[in-house]
Order: sequence, then C-alpha cells, then structure tokens
Amino acid sequence: MSFHLVKTRLQNQQVGPNGQQLYTSMIDCFRKTFKSEGFFGMYRGSAVNILLITPEKAIKLAANDFFRHHLATEAGRLPLKREMIAGGGAGFCQIIITTPMELLKIQLQDAGRVVTQKTNSKVMGRISATTIALDLIKSRGIIGLYKGTGATMLRDVNFSIVYFPMFARLNALGPRKNDGSGEAVFWSSFLAGCAAGSTAAFAVNPIDVVKTRLQLLTKGVGEVSYTGILDAFQQIYHREGIKAFFKGAGCRMIVIAPLFGIAQTVYYFGIAEWLLGLKKGTELTSYKWKQDLTEM
Repeated sequence: MSFHLVKTRLQNQQVGPNGQQLYTSMIDCFRKTFKSEGFFGMYRGSAVNILLITPEKAIKLAANDFFRHHLATEAGRLPLKREMIAGGGAGFCQIIITTPMELLKIQLQDAGRVVTQKTNSKVMGRISATTIALDLIKSRGIIGLYKGTGATMLRDVNFSIVYFPMFARLNALGPRKNDGSGEAVFWSSFLAGCAAGSTAAFAVNPIDVVKTRLQLLTKGVGEVSYTGILDAFQQIYHREGIKAFFKGAGCRMIVIAPLFGIAQTVYYFGIAEWLLGLKKGTELTSYKWKQDLTEM
C-alpha cells in the first residue's frame, strides 16, 4: 500500500514556478513521508483499499469472462477485436466501485503532502474515509462520491483493453496442467498476470495522472484546478511537460503486477465457471487456452 501512497503523492504534486517540488523521486517521497508521518502514515487509505478491492476485482474478472463467453464464435474462438471489447466491457463494469474507492483513497493518501506544503508542518489532523464520504454525501449527494467518473472510466476501460488480451496470449504460452483440463499451471497464470498488469499500468499511466488530479478535493498552495479531462491534459502538458504524465508509473507497475498475478491465479480456481453456471474445464475454459493466435 505504501507504493500506492507514494504514487498518489508523486502524481498530485505540481511543479512550482521556479521548478520546485516537494518530492524529487520515489525514494525521496518514501523517505520524507516516513520521516514526517511514521510507519502507519505510509498506509493511509489501506482500509478503503482492503474493503473494496475484492469486489472491484471480482466484478472486473467475472465481467470479462462473461463477455468473452458470449462474444466467442461457435468454434469457441475469440478474435482480438472481440477480446478487446470484452476487456473494455469489464473495465466499464468495475467503475461503480472503483470511482468512490479511488476518490476516498486519494484524499487520505495525499492529505499529508497538502498539509506539509500549506503549513510546512509535520502535524496532520485526524481524517477518515467515513468523514470524507459523509461530508460529500451531505454537500453533493451520492453523486459526490463519483467525482472523476469519466477519467476513471477512461483509465479502466483502456487498461482492460490492453490487459485481458495480453494476459490470454501470455497465459496460452505456458505449460498446461496434467489433469486434462487444458488450463495453465498456476505459476504461468501468475507470471502472465504480472507481465500483462505492469504493461497495461504503464500504458494508461497518463490517464491515471489526470484522474488522480481531478479527484483530489483539496489542492496544495499554488496548485491549479482543472475543469475536465481535456483541460487537465492540456494544462499538465503545457506547465510540466510530457514527463508529468508518467509520474508514479514505477510505483503503479510495482503494485499492479503482483496484484493481478495473484488475482488471476486465484480466480482460475474455478470462480468464473461457478459464476456463469458452467462445469469447470468445459466450454468457458476451452476457448481461453485454445484460441487461434493468428486471429489478430
């Protein structure tokens, strides 16, 4: 979780008029955050993540299998275009949980940076996800929890378009189990999830930077606000250059790789078939591993 906190702070910090920055690198952010906020400060927002990450990933993986199942040809194959559509559909389905989860998590993770920048103090008042959520609902209604939905959808749909087809192809290259199911061995699914997850995370990092900044409710001193996705892209590029869109990319890849490796491995214990009412090892799993890789 500490990597995700560092990612959030690196992405949200804006370059000052004289080029000044609170954090100069990932390691510098780790060091300064630990020094000012302690060990537990590195895990701000973890409760929100722990609570909502399971249903979020369950929706994403189950939706992808659902769409793949219904988009497969009669021969049980899935051309690349249909794989991308299935992945994009899965990314779209998850935003109902992802958007409020990310919104609350970002406020908790970035609070220390904002306080330090505004007051140059290491002391931060108590803040909780419950307090933030209730304040938003009271002032803006339930829609307040969905600030940044457009940017979240843009990131998650594109992530899934890249991730799922890449995972399927990498997983198909690995050795199979000896039980006749045609499924990949667990470590093959794990490595395929890691590789596809880190690649997709890097690919959509520019959108993640925009999303993170749009969802931040409390800005630091002198930090600009954005009117929307396009405005954020334009202002970030003109003020900070192309490198700003890849802030926190390393942290995000470190977090996403094992997360999807583990999630994908566990998911293939048979959850997909159970959710879709299929017998394990039959039509759903058959087209996963026996796709014609020339259909690209």
